[in-house]
Amino acid sequence: MVTRVKTAKEIKAMRESGLMLATVLDKLNKSLKVGMSTKDLALIAAIELKKLGGEAAFLNYQGFPDVICISVNEEVVHGIPNPNKIIKDGDIVGLDFGVAYKGMITDAAISVIAGKPKSEKHKMLLDDTKKALEIGIATVHDQVRTGDIGYEIESFLNKKKYGIVRDLVGHGVGHEVHEDPNIPNYGRKNTGPWLLSNMTIAIEPMVTLGGDRVKVAEDGWTILTQDNSLSAHFEHTILITDDGAEVLTTLSA
Repeated sequence: MVTRVKTAKEIKAMRESGLMLATVLDKLNKSLKVGMSTKDLALIAAIELKKLGGEAAFLNYQGFPDVICISVNEEVVHGIPNPNKIIKDGDIVGLDFGVAYKGMITDAAISVIAGKPKSEKHKMLLDDTKKALEIGIATVHDQVRTGDIGYEIESFLNKKKYGIVRDLVGHGVGHEVHEDPNIPNYGRKNTGPWLLSNMTIAIEPMVTLGGDRVKVAEDGWTILTQDNSLSAHFEHTILITDDGAEVLTTLSA
């Protein structure tokens, strides 16, 4: 479905959903330790979300078998939590989570480094991917076009010589996990669908230290970089306003 202009009631539910989501990601960020398994983190997410009163939007979505996607190092997105996948010192861990509440869905992601970064380049990858997300959000306003958002993200990342994953993009969100239109992390100004005030979208740069090509793992879900380069992923669900955007998946008001 195409993302719709949301009602005041729907926006309120998405604010509540987004706060739950941000709370869970904050808990995971603080809980993540070297030696944990990715399944350990998924169990923490499930317990925390149940306490908050939300539902896991990803669980059973198109057959996905867990509450959260956890992707490590060259895994870009959609990693399945696994009790045998142990987090090592210096690993880049992507945490991608979705929450459903009162019929409305929010979607967000962070990437964190377990223990000590292996190099300054790895830390910069995360910092710059997060900055690219912030640049994309700052581009948003009533009647922005998707190409304008992608252009600003791409321009920033190209200056830094990163790979920008093109096969995976942001999207509308709210009534469904994925709604049209797509929100690519590349593009040309004044192109693409128009976005209107009170629509909700997820912007999510997926960035690599190598090329932009990806492949699907044998599990049928996990997306990896084709060249095995490291990757990072940050995402927020935002509400488009007349003159900007409100980030819904944050702890801060």
